[in-house]
Amino acid sequence: MSAYAIVRAEVFNPERFKDYIAVTPALLEKYGAKFLARGGNVETVEGEEENRRVVLIEFESREKALEFYQCDEYQELLKIVKESCNREYILVDGL
Repeated sequence: MSAYAIVRAEVFNPERFKDYIAVTPALLEKYGAKFLARGGNVETVEGEEENRRVVLIEFESREKALEFYQCDEYQELLKIVKESCNREYILVDGL
């Protein structure tokens, strides 16, 4: 069953964040994942206004999603995340 990562980020250091987004696509590909949405325009049509960067990533399974998140390479990238943005990273199972 597919799993999805929903990421909402408020970037406070865009220059440093560029280092993160330069590396992440290749690492995701290594784990068979793909971006479905990546920081495009956000329009809130119901609820509280969303002004953060929103990313949606598809994984083939929850296991692959966790394998990606917990791998050494990604754990190193999380240092850049902490230096450049505040974010939420949510995993949800597909149907």
